[in-house]
Amino acid sequence: MNLSDLRPVEGSTRNRYRKGRGHGSGNGKFAGRGRDGQNSRSGGGTRIGFEGGQMPLYRRLPKRGFTCRSSKEIIGINLEALNVFRAGGVVTIEKLIEKGIVNNPKDGVKILGNGEMTKKLTVQANAFSKSAIEKIEAAGGKAEVI
Repeated sequence: MNLSDLRPVEGSTRNRYRKGRGHGSGNGKFAGRGRDGQNSRSGGGTRIGFEGGQMPLYRRLPKRGFTCRSSKEIIGINLEALNVFRAGGVVTIEKLIEKGIVNNPKDGVKILGNGEMTKKLTVQANAFSKSAIEKIEAAGGKAEVI
């Protein structure tokens, strides 16, 4: 095998379509643009959502709600999800991502108190619920806010 032997797979490529190259090409004269008008011109056409001067739909509909720019999106994780870690280990956000418990931590991770803690772990997260702290410490672990 040489580089000169390489070819695209059969049927994976097409010849370039050359518009406006005479009647014999099957697409001469107007080159598929029709006769006259805005869309036959170079740079012609209208923007997306333009309705010919009629008030467009996006302006006819009322505005609703708002997005608070200072709000944070915090991901909640229940205690029972932490039982996959080895006893005596340290649980960080990076380790939660590695194990697939969290995909995208966004603005932080909060540990919630649902489920039972069966292992002694040091858990490092952005926030904890009161019941989560109690259950972690009852199991002999530590809850550290980072």
